[in-house]
Amino acid sequence: MGSTGTAQSDISKQADADSEDRKLRKELGLWSLMAAGVGSVIGSGWLFSSMYAAQTAGPAAIIAWIIAGALMLMIALVFAELGMVRPESGGLVRYPLYSNGRLAASIVGWAMWLAYVANPPSEAAAVVQYASKWWHGVYDSGAGKLTALGTLVAVLLMALFVILNYFGVKSFARSNNIVTAVKICIPIITVILLLASGFGANDKAGGLSHNISAHGFAPYGISAAFSAIASGGLVFAYTGFRNVIELSGEAANARRDIPRAMVVTIGFTIVLYLGLQLGYLGSLPGSELAGATGWHGVNLDSPFADLAKMLGFTWLSWLLIADSSISPSGSGIVYTAANARNVFGLAKNGFFPRAVMKVSDKTGVPVVAMLVNFVLGAAMMILLPSWHDIVEVLSALVAMTFSIGSVSLLVFRNVGLGGRSQRLRGMPVVAPIAFMVSSLVILWTDWDTLLKTLIPIGIGLVWFAVSFIRGQRDSGDLNGGIWLVVYLIFTYGVASLGTYGGSRAIPAPWDSVIVAVGALFLYWWGVRAGTTYLSGHERLLEVLRSRAGDDTDILSKVEPTD
Repeated sequence: MGSTGTAQSDISKQADADSEDRKLRKELGLWSLMAAGVGSVIGSGWLFSSMYAAQTAGPAAIIAWIIAGALMLMIALVFAELGMVRPESGGLVRYPLYSNGRLAASIVGWAMWLAYVANPPSEAAAVVQYASKWWHGVYDSGAGKLTALGTLVAVLLMALFVILNYFGVKSFARSNNIVTAVKICIPIITVILLLASGFGANDKAGGLSHNISAHGFAPYGISAAFSAIASGGLVFAYTGFRNVIELSGEAANARRDIPRAMVVTIGFTIVLYLGLQLGYLGSLPGSELAGATGWHGVNLDSPFADLAKMLGFTWLSWLLIADSSISPSGSGIVYTAANARNVFGLAKNGFFPRAVMKVSDKTGVPVVAMLVNFVLGAAMMILLPSWHDIVEVLSALVAMTFSIGSVSLLVFRNVGLGGRSQRLRGMPVVAPIAFMVSSLVILWTDWDTLLKTLIPIGIGLVWFAVSFIRGQRDSGDLNGGIWLVVYLIFTYGVASLGTYGGSRAIPAPWDSVIVAVGALFLYWWGVRAGTTYLSGHERLLEVLRSRAGDDTDILSKVEPTD
C-alpha cells in the first residue's frame, strides 16, 4: 500500500477516533487534574522508595532524587506542550504515531502499555505488604513476596479500582479529590516529625550528621546514586504526573490547566520526596544501621511505619499503616482510569480491535479497555507478587517510553503545529536534554532488569513487521521509526558492556559519556525523520492542525512525498 493509501486510512481511523473522543466527557477542572497528578505520585512510591534508594546508594540517594526530579520536570514540560497542542485521551501513545509513524508507535505503544498495566498491581501489592503488620499470612518477609492469599487480596483490590472508575469521570474525580486531600496530609506530617527527630542525634534517632558520617555520603560510589534512580523506584515514584496528560481529553480547559497541573505536581513532589529521604536518613536509629552493617542491610517490611514505632511515635505508626491503604489505593484508582485511556489510544493506533475503543454512552468511560487492563494486570500480579520487582521493570520502561515525547515535540514545532500561545519557552533546549537524561536512566538500570523490558519491545517490532509484510504499512512508517530501532540497539548494547550489571568492558564513566553523546545524535535523527514523515502526510497533518487550533497556513509549505 502506498503512502497515499496509508494516509487515507489514517484519516478514516482518525475520524472514527475523534467520534469516540467526543463521547469522553470534558468535566475535569484544574483541581481535579492536580489531584489526579499528585494523587498518583503520592502512592506506594513514598512508602518504600526512600528505603530502597538508601539501600542502593546510602545518603547519596539525595542526589538520585534531585536528578530524577529534574528529569521528570523536563519530561512534564515536554508533555505539557504536547497536551496543549493536541489534548487527547491516550495521548502518550498517540504522539509517537503522529510524529514518527507506526513503527515508532508500535514499539512505544506496547512498552508503555505494559508499564501502565504494572501500576495498579504495584499499588495493590503495596497495600497488602503494609497490611501484613496486622494481617498475618499475606506477605512472606523472608522471600520478599506476597503469599497466595496476599496475591488474591491484591487482585480483588484491583477489581475495586475498576468498579470505582466504571461510574464515570465525575465520580472518579470526586472520589480522587477526597482521597488526595487526605493522603497529602500524612506524608507532610511524617516529613515534619522525622526531620525534627533526626536533625540531631538522640537516644532513638541516629541523627542526620552521624548517620551520614558513619559510612560516608556515597558508601557504594557515586554510580550507585545513578543506579538508584531506576532500581530504587525513584522514576516510578514521580511518574504519576503522566495521568494528567492521559486525562487531558476530558479536561474542561486543557490548554490552560494541563501545564499548571503538571508543574504543580512535579514541584510539590520533588520537595516532598527530598524531605522524606532526609527524614529517613536522619531518623534511622544508629543501632539499626550498625546492626545491619551499613545501608545495604537495612530492610524494613513497612519502612516508615516501622521507623515511627522505633522513634516512639506509635500513633504515627498506626496512622501510616492506615494511610498505606489510602495512598496506594488512591493512586490505583487514578492509574486504572488513565490506563484505560492508554488502551483507548492504542486501539486508535490500530493495535487493538475497534471494540476496545468503545466508550460507554451512559458513563463516558472506555469500559472494555479497563477490563483488558485488569486481566493483564491480574496476570502480572500473579507472576510478579513483589512491589520491588514490578517497580524495577516499570522504571526502565517509563524512561524509554517517556523520552520519545521529546522527539514528537520538535517534530510538531517543525511542521507548524500549535501557535505561540501553545508553546513553552526553552523547549528546543529542554527536550533534547530530557531525551539524553532518559537514555542515561536506561543505562543506569541493572542489565538483568533491562533484559525483561525486551519483551514488549520485541512484540512491537513483530507487530509492525507482520503489518508491513501484509501491506498495511508503507516505507514512510519504516523511515520515520527506524532511528528508534537503532537507538534501542545502541543504548542496550552499551548497557550490556557497561558497569551497571553488564560485562564492564566499557568502564565508568565512559559508558555514560558514550550514551549521552550518542543519544543526542540519535535524537536529532529522530526529529529529522519525524519531520519528513509528518510533512509527507498532508491530510493527517491537516486534521492535526485543525485540532491544534493553529490558524497559520502551513499546508502550502508542506511538500508531499507521494
